[in-house]
Amino acid sequence: MKESTSKEQILKKIRAALLQKRDNPYLNLEDTPIYPPFKEPLEFEFAKQFSAVAGKFVFCEDEIDLIENLLALAERDSLRKMYVWEPKLQELLKQYGFPFYSTDTDFKKADAGITYCEALIARNGSVLISNASGAGRRLTIYPHIHIIIAYTSQILGDIKDGLEFLRTKYTNQLPSMVNLITGPSRTADIEKTLVLGAHGPKDLYVFLLDDSIAK
Repeated sequence: MKESTSKEQILKKIRAALLQKRDNPYLNLEDTPIYPPFKEPLEFEFAKQFSAVAGKFVFCEDEIDLIENLLALAERDSLRKMYVWEPKLQELLKQYGFPFYSTDTDFKKADAGITYCEALIARNGSVLISNASGAGRRLTIYPHIHIIIAYTSQILGDIKDGLEFLRTKYTNQLPSMVNLITGPSRTADIEKTLVLGAHGPKDLYVFLLDDSIAK
């Protein structure tokens, strides 16, 4: 009898293995959490991760505290041309007499853009935005400083939670632009030196308001 070659022996073993019925040992793999559960409240986890990627986090107790912090930032960094295009956010700032530009007049000289966001992602300190709001696309990219006003109720655990939130909110009419911002714009293409603000804002702020207590 002719002896089987090594290749034939391997193929024989493979055929025998394929004929055997085996249960899937990873039947519920998709339901297995990739990350460990959070040990801290989501707002603490977001603040920690956001700061780790060079984001600047400011917690505000209420709307008055928000305005005071915005005024302090504008005074400190001499911000004179701050643009706000979302009607709801404009109403909030007008209520307290905070100055801003509501049109794109002299937009090339913009110091900062102030916007809302879709959600905050605690796991990696990212901000989920879309062009469905009145801020559009330009206001989150062109000014050197991007200031985001958000609420504790908008903090979600992971990116998948953010995507599920968008699907629920917009159903079959998802925005044409959805972006996940993780810290200020950066690049290290030139001589491997990290440069902030290369392709967008060099400073990214999140002013977080606590709306967990009904007022």
